[in-house]
Amino acid sequence: MTRHVLLVALLGSFVTGALLHGQGARLPAPAEREQGWAVRQSLNDPNTRLYNNVKQKLLDGKQVTCFTISKLDVALYCEAAKHYDFIWFEMQHSTMSFKDVETMIAACPRPVATPVIRLPDASEGNIQKATDIGALGIDIPTVDTPEQAMQAARYARYPPEGRRSQGTGQAAAIWGVNGVDYRKTINDNMLVIVQIETPVGAWNALPIAQQPGVDVVLASNGDMTNFSGYAGSDPRYQQLFTQVRDGVLRAGKFLGAVTPSYGKPGAPGVGRPDFADWRLFCNGDAFDGWKAPKGAASEEPVARPVR
Repeated sequence: MTRHVLLVALLGSFVTGALLHGQGARLPAPAEREQGWAVRQSLNDPNTRLYNNVKQKLLDGKQVTCFTISKLDVALYCEAAKHYDFIWFEMQHSTMSFKDVETMIAACPRPVATPVIRLPDASEGNIQKATDIGALGIDIPTVDTPEQAMQAARYARYPPEGRRSQGTGQAAAIWGVNGVDYRKTINDNMLVIVQIETPVGAWNALPIAQQPGVDVVLASNGDMTNFSGYAGSDPRYQQLFTQVRDGVLRAGKFLGAVTPSYGKPGAPGVGRPDFADWRLFCNGDAFDGWKAPKGAASEEPVARPVR
């Protein structure tokens, strides 16, 4: 860990220690601006409808959810992609390969559900492969610092916004059709999701979300318990998610949670009082009521369900 990263973590620890233990005032409520205003502001052509359907739905103010695939299954992918907002290809906690994902994306080009890959890390090589095979979104787990978020965003987009290298792959053939110039349009259509899964990440939610090119911050319920030691019903656990919420909304990005219950009204364990602010979820219901065939259900992208 570099000296700067350690300093960021320690400063975050000091601030949140005051918040959680009543030794300082809570951050003021986020400004009353449309959620995702900074994402909209970053678009090169904000008047053109995106071919990234899930990003467009977020910009339209909708809540969205995904279906998770963690092994090669072309038939399941092609069917699930008709009924969900995005497909979450799970490559952090699976042995699925880029070749497997490439095969599925090619089998059903331009589906309703946007193909998004959760990568093991934010390395340039992993992000390059994900984007070259046609993913329109990447998810980076366990982001604790703004430096990690910046790295995720910069490798996902071409210059001048980022430093993605231009290589060969099927992405342009899949998305660059019907007069669409893939190179000129993909930066707007790319969706960069960073996951906050630890107390350090929650403490740094605002500077993480403020990084240019980050579109969504996804708060992870299972690993927040894993890393904090707090049960989902613990007020300290709930406060960490409130910190994430406040930082993300203040930064003008989109807010997500792994558990779909955060998008419903109710007390912790049932929903959240601020349920309307949570927009992106993992493995909720299909938008048309479709159910996966028995035995073909997706695997949760968390170790266990935690509310």
